[in-house]
Amino acid sequence: MTTAHAEPVAIDHTAWQGWAETLPETTLVAVSHGTGDPAGRAAVRGLVDAVDMALEAAAVHGTFVDVEHPRVGRFVLSDALGQNAAAALVPLLLSAGTHASGDLAEAAALRPGTRVGRPLGPASGLAVVLRRRLLEAGWVPGEAVILACAGSTDPAGVADCRTMAQLLAGHLQVPVTAAFISAAEPRLGDAINEARTRNPGGRTAVATYLLAPGYFAELVASCAPDLMGRPLLVAGENPPQELVDLVVKRYRQAIA
Repeated sequence: MTTAHAEPVAIDHTAWQGWAETLPETTLVAVSHGTGDPAGRAAVRGLVDAVDMALEAAAVHGTFVDVEHPRVGRFVLSDALGQNAAAALVPLLLSAGTHASGDLAEAAALRPGTRVGRPLGPASGLAVVLRRRLLEAGWVPGEAVILACAGSTDPAGVADCRTMAQLLAGHLQVPVTAAFISAAEPRLGDAINEARTRNPGGRTAVATYLLAPGYFAELVASCAPDLMGRPLLVAGENPPQELVDLVVKRYRQAIA
């Protein structure tokens, strides 16, 4: 006798999507140094606002490691992030150093799961902006350039600045010397004097490797270069798209 076998019943394992909830993206916490200069504050705020517009699905907040408020450590513990929200700290700093490593690492440790992104520099996009600033100031292709950096006691930060000088040299097709306003050698004033000794009668051009106007930019100007590019950000102007894209890139790298 032959036993009849029922046809297998196809079962739909597709989950019902009616209660599906879209999880919010990781919050981007942009962390800058902070400045008492109104133009510098406005310039950095403009960058944070532009990044906020570029990242429609993620919340973006601006915080600081010094001078201004909210300070990043207190912010990651505040209700502004929400009880369970994930966060990525993206330093609006140009190189490694105490702020980029120590301060941000301490802040991240206050909230489990918080990521810390890389500093903005060195990066080719920054070299593009620096070249643009030099051309705005009247730099003539072929003239040698000094890259004015804030300076750091962290050897990694000094190395980052020298790498940035090499990247800028590639974009300008001229030698670029990294010099420092504080903490590292050679100091900017000494580098300018040496350049004038090597090239008497020639102009000394300085690319200002600072995020925004402020005290350090004033110190660059006090060294009286023949030609000085403005900082990467300028108050009253839209932030360079290269900088906006770079902040977004560092955020994406941090949460990857």
